[in-house]
Amino acid sequence: MEEFDHIAGNLAEIRAHIAAAAESAGRSGAEVTLVAVAKTHPASAVEAALAAGQTVFGENRVQEAEAKYPPLRAAHPEMRLHLIGPLQTNKVRDAVALFDVIETVDREKLARALAAEMQRQGRAPQLFVQVNIGEEPQKAGVAPQEADAFIRLCREEIGLNLAGLMCIPPAERDPAPYFALLREIARRNDIAMLSMGMSGDYETAIRMGATLVRVGTAIFGARPKP
Repeated sequence: MEEFDHIAGNLAEIRAHIAAAAESAGRSGAEVTLVAVAKTHPASAVEAALAAGQTVFGENRVQEAEAKYPPLRAAHPEMRLHLIGPLQTNKVRDAVALFDVIETVDREKLARALAAEMQRQGRAPQLFVQVNIGEEPQKAGVAPQEADAFIRLCREEIGLNLAGLMCIPPAERDPAPYFALLREIARRNDIAMLSMGMSGDYETAIRMGATLVRVGTAIFGARPKP
């Protein structure tokens, strides 16, 4: 495990930064969940994070998570797993079976498929709506101006119990206004959980109200090529 000795120290540093950012906003660090994004990193890196007390992990791809996590989850039943990448409808069955939280609900077809599969399996992962907060054509997510109607559709017509909202602000821009916009969409729709902030901007996100931050590179280091 020497290859991953840096992970425990990185986690301790990030937790300290989370606590400080929360305190500066008049919040408790306990209000913020750190999601360790382990995409493309091996199971041994996840083991090192688990040994350092980290229990919440994020993955971008269902197929990678299926290959990596079943033995880890058997050994660590306290682990929680978040899907933070796009979900295709043909992977809904696998995603519902594997993930505790799905952060990327972004279209009606997917919402309906999730509702049907959750009923079939009798399993209810928490669901977040992904908002394309910067309206970037290359990114998934519901446009901000369409978010209220989509949330209403999910709740009232499809019957989904939505737990939160997620966004990825445009790179190379000040993320604060985008985080503020997501916070406002959540406020007017009575949604409590906000997944926003990554390795480069999670402290800003916490000051703007994030309840989950998704941090990968700052914990695990540069991603190996898949």
